[in-house]
Order: sequence, then structure tokens, then C-alpha cells
Amino acid sequence: MYSKLRTNYAEVRRVLDSRPLTLAEKILYSHLHNVEESLLGDGTNNGRDVRGKANLRLRPDRVNMQDASAQMALLQFMSCNLERPAIPASIHCDHLIVGYKGAKSDLEAGIETNKEVFDFLESAAKKYGMDFWPPGAGIIHQTVLESYALPGMMMLGTDSHSPNAGGLSTITIGVGGADAVEALVGAPWELKAPKILGVELTGKLSGWSSAKDVILNLAGQLTVRGGTGFIIEYFGEGVDTLTCTGMATICNMGAEVGATTSIFPFTKASVRYLQDTRRENALSEYGNFANSKEGFTMQADPHAKYDQVIKIDLSTLEPYLNGPFTPDLSTPLSKFKDTVKSEEWPEKLSAGLIGSCTNSSYEDMTKVESLVKQASSAGLKPSAEFYITPGSEQIRSTLERDGTLDTFEKAGGILLSNACGPCIGQWKRQDGVQKGTPNAILSSYNRNFRGRNDGNPETMNFLASPEIVTAMAYAGSTTFNPITDTIKTADGKEFKFDPPVGVEGPSKPFLSGEESLQPLRQSADPDIPIAISPTSERLALLRPFAPFPKGELTGLKVLVKVTGKCTTDTISAAGPWLKYKGHLPNISTNTLMTAVNKATGTVNEAFDIDGSKDTIPGLAQRWKDRGQEWLVVAEHNYGEGSAREHAALQPRYLGGRVVLVKSFARIHETNLKKQGVVPLTFADEADYDAIEACDEVETVGLYDMLRNHGRGEVSLKVKKKDGKEVVIKTTHTITKDQSGFILAGSALNMLSNA
Repeated sequence: MYSKLRTNYAEVRRVLDSRPLTLAEKILYSHLHNVEESLLGDGTNNGRDVRGKANLRLRPDRVNMQDASAQMALLQFMSCNLERPAIPASIHCDHLIVGYKGAKSDLEAGIETNKEVFDFLESAAKKYGMDFWPPGAGIIHQTVLESYALPGMMMLGTDSHSPNAGGLSTITIGVGGADAVEALVGAPWELKAPKILGVELTGKLSGWSSAKDVILNLAGQLTVRGGTGFIIEYFGEGVDTLTCTGMATICNMGAEVGATTSIFPFTKASVRYLQDTRRENALSEYGNFANSKEGFTMQADPHAKYDQVIKIDLSTLEPYLNGPFTPDLSTPLSKFKDTVKSEEWPEKLSAGLIGSCTNSSYEDMTKVESLVKQASSAGLKPSAEFYITPGSEQIRSTLERDGTLDTFEKAGGILLSNACGPCIGQWKRQDGVQKGTPNAILSSYNRNFRGRNDGNPETMNFLASPEIVTAMAYAGSTTFNPITDTIKTADGKEFKFDPPVGVEGPSKPFLSGEESLQPLRQSADPDIPIAISPTSERLALLRPFAPFPKGELTGLKVLVKVTGKCTTDTISAAGPWLKYKGHLPNISTNTLMTAVNKATGTVNEAFDIDGSKDTIPGLAQRWKDRGQEWLVVAEHNYGEGSAREHAALQPRYLGGRVVLVKSFARIHETNLKKQGVVPLTFADEADYDAIEACDEVETVGLYDMLRNHGRGEVSLKVKKKDGKEVVIKTTHTITKDQSGFILAGSALNMLSNA
């Protein structure tokens, strides 16, 4: 890897001369397919205006796929008829295990329930020579950090929180399955050159403040849209005070502000982490690269410029709680009690959940252990259900060896499998909370959209550090402040927590854990058959979408006009629907089922041309059956959330051709293009009010724009029910390559015919 990086970086310096570069730019540009073509292309002012202008065609080093998204990615890769991927790849079985009774029984039940999917993924891994991490091995982002991430590497991950690996100085970007397939077949992967948002960290964390609070605070400043089009790069003296896993936590949640990815410089903590995870050889290779004349150190050049700078003083940063229903509603702990009361949020805490891919490091868990030991010494047990999710078998086995898990279980904690579990909706609650009942939970997770964790739209999930979650779980109250408040013990005394104290890493190297949970690594074997039953309800081979017609799209109808937040969870729900991730017809029956109809204010309600009422996916299927193609109209940040390409595949399968919105989330906009759906943005947001459900729409200029490689304007001619016509002007971000995808019918059509 470093030999290629050294050669490419020399070419970057030849093209851009001695211009100071940020760390993100050095790594990103050193992975270009053709440095001169990308950096000196149209609109870059001869390389002086690359950010936000250039279309970068990149060559990632590897692809990592979690099991839910890997199914569709592999089905697409199979259509390309290759013997092996062009770059290394891995499959991680982490999304399909339901958190319920405890780790052992939940894992056994998950393997039994999902056997045909796991068999399919394992057979594909063996056939194509990909690493296979079996169920129970750990969550993709944690295992990638432990095993694959290296400073200077560029990776794609089929999950929006893949930037977790930025904590170890990588450029890791969350993508959809079609993007992953592009890289797997050896095609350049395209990205609009991001701008760089610098976050300067000063001071040092202390007391109850943690790395999690850095990103919770930043999310409040930026909002869920503020990072769109940016890479977030952290710098400043405060960086050197953070642990590697703390930096990974911060990068993980950069997805919640829409950032392309996030990255930290390489520090002494990074060195210690590579040593603790038994990667001394990789560390030596990096050292040789960084110290060579042609290499570079993993930090920004002196005098490198950022497009925007935000400063955070770690010394004065206090704990934050973010939510409910959105990760950017940020409230400092000191004001949370008053906010709970003024907003009339539930004061009783139903459950506290710690761990997951975001916060399950050794440091996180030993900090929590210090609090649990304090409370146990005072005779206290958690007043709310308390769940612990280790991020990997390496973490779990090491915590077991060092006694941490025993501390949790003796206190009444419920240890869940090394899997995503409740974080992504795989949670079968045992506390009797019925769907529709308002209740509050606290978690150290990264996302908290309505209904995400347990399928109950009235469950309010507040995101916080593991330490705050734990302390409040003991109190059983959302109004408890562990810095100032006390808990009454059984003997009538007042107990007050001391600030948590953790350990960066174990005193002895991490354990690998159980042999049965280790990854399978093998060379490609074309004789291995792919395990798909022709009668399966969970897996189905893909049929190619039809190419774009030889002309404008005409006769489209507006399926539904959506109001409010419309995330990828809204478009394609997770939880129990994850079992259909490999079966497009079956999973399409959930399309937009939690979207709110602007006309009625009702969830999952749509009306046919004759006024008959249906569900949104029901009407889409009805229109598909009669050949009626359609579009969706929506508001801001459409497709916010996960990298879930099903949110693009499903509308395309059901006959969706255009999505017209006020603004898009980055990953989803790209996913739509890859599946042949045209994403358009209102040139004037006020025109959102000029179009309604069942209006007839014809594109104007779209076909010419696509044939001109993305150059040209597109408008929509809208015919109202009363016969009147209005013209809506739009904007788009469609590039030359993306025009080809749409004209071909999908990126897969183009790749499979290449």
C-alpha cells in the first residue's frame, strides 16, 4: 500500500507543486486514478480551486461490507461475472442478530434464523476470496479499526458510520452497494472533491467529559446538514490528548452531520493502538513511509487552509445529551433537567444501553466499570434495564479476561452479542413498553431517529457518553445529573458518583477470543457454488433495470408529497425488514411506509388518481403493475442517515424515475444516480408548494443533459388536475459518469457490460 501511496503522492506534488495540503487532501488525492485529469480538470482553475469543484476519480485500497448491505452488493457483483474482486474486501455479519435475552442465546437464535443469508455470504466470500467475519465476531467498524485500518489508507464501507476508521488516520467513506461494486470490479470511484472543515481542539478533557461529547457538541453546532460536502479534519494541541479509540468515536458520528468522512492526525496514541492490536509490522511500514523523502506524515502541512474552522476547548467542554428523534438536538448536561421538564419529556428512564460500534472501546468500558464498582460498593443496582454491547470478540474476550464483564453482570447488566443489536432496531424489549407508549432511553449509540431502536415511534432515545448513560441508568431518571446529584441507598445514605476513570488499553495485549469467531481468510475458488435457493423468500437474483428511454420522461405522476424529515429509515425501514435485504421484491413492500403525507399530515397514506386511499408502497405497487412511472417530492436533507442503497433500489424497482427535493443527503443522492433514478433539487424552494400528489410531470432538457455528460439545465412541466400548467426549474449534480449510469438504466448495467 505504501509503495503505491509514495508514487501517487509524488505525482500530486508534481501537479500541485508546493501548495500546502490538509491531511485529508494528501491521502485523498494520492488515491486518484489520474492525478492530472482530476486536479486540473474543468472548473478547477488549473488546480487552484479543487475543493467543491473537481470530480475525483479514485482508487480505494479496500472495501468493507456489513451483512445487511453486503447481500445486495454481492448480488450486484455477481452480475459482473468476475472471478475475484480487484481489491481486498471483507464481509462482516453484524446486523442480523436481535438483542433479547443475552449474548449466547441471542447469537444462537440469530444464526438459526438467518442461516440461509449467512450461508450465502460465506459461500460468496469463499468463491471470490473475501474475508468473512462470522456472526458474533463483532461490528464492522470496530473490527475494521482493529484489523484493517492503517494510516494513509483509503477504504469504502457499505455503512454510513464507516468513517470510524478515520480515528486511525484513514480516509474511509460510507457508500451504497453499487459504489462498492464499482471499486470491487476495478473501476474508478467518483466523488465531488469535498471542502475541508477544520475543527481545532485545544485543552484536555477531564471529569465527566469524554470524546463522545466533542461530536455531540459539534452536531449541535453544525446540525444534520452542516457537514454536507465537507471532510471534517481535526487538528490542534487537544488532539494529542485523545486516545485512538476516542478519535474513532468522534469520526464515527461525523455521519450525523452529513460529512463525507472525518479524520484525525496520527499521534502517539495511534502508535500505542497499533501495538496493542498486534500490528507492529504495519507500524514499521508506516514509519518507513513517513520518514522517506517521497512520503509524508499523517498531519496537515504547515499553513494548510481550511474552508471553515470551528474551535472546541476540551478543558471547558461539558457532557451533552442529544435528542430525541434527531442526533443534532444538543443539550448540555447542566441544562438537561430543566429541558426535560419544559419539553415534558419522560422523567423515568426505561433503559440504558452502552457499547455498539461508537463506544465499546476498552477505555469506554473501563470508565463504566469504575462507576459500576462505585455503585456496587454502595449496594446499588441499576434502576433501569442496563444493556452492554461489546463491539468485537477481541474487546469482549479481553474485557472478560480482565474482569470487567464480570463486574457488569454481577451488577445486573445484560450482556448482548458482539453485534449491532438495538442500535439499528434489532431489539426485542422485555420491559413491557407497548408500541405507541412514550418512554425515554439513553444510549451511547450514534443515531436516534424516531422508531429506530425498537420500532416504537414514541421511544425517545437520548445519545450520550457511556459514562453518562450508566450513571443515569442507576438513577433511573432523565433528570439526574451525576456531577451534582445523589442517589439514596438502601440504608438511607446519599451516594454520589466520583468522575469515571478508565484505562486506554489493556496491560497485556488484546486477546483474539473464541476460535469459532475468528475471520475466515481465503483465496478465491471459482468452483465454490453460491448458496441461493430458487424458492428463497430472503434472497433473489437481480434483474437489470431497463435503460433510459430515447427522449424525455413523460406522463410521470407524483406518488406522494412528503413533509418533514425523510431519512433512509423512512424510505426503507430496518429492524424486522433487515431479513429481506437480499430480496428486492419483498423489501420493496416497506417503501416510504413511515413518510408523512404533506396533504393529510398522516403517515403512510397515499391517494390514487380516482381518490382511492392506499398505503404509499401499496400505491407504488399498484402503479407499477399498470405501468405508471412516478416521482416523489420532499423537503430538506432527503435520504439523511445510513448508506442504505435499498432506499434507492426500492423506488426504482417500483417505477420511481425522479426524486424532487429541497436538498439531498450526499450518500443517498449518489445511490439514486447509481440505480438510474434522477435526483433533482428545486432551484427555488418555494416551488415545493407548486406541485402536489397525482400531478402529471414531464421533464424538459433532461435527455439532452444526460447525453451531454451532465451539462445542461433541467426543468419540469407540471400539469395540474384542473389542466393548468406550471414550469418548475431545478438544479442537479449529475456528472459525466453518472449520466452514463442513468442512460444505461443503472451503474450495474454499465459495469456488467464493460
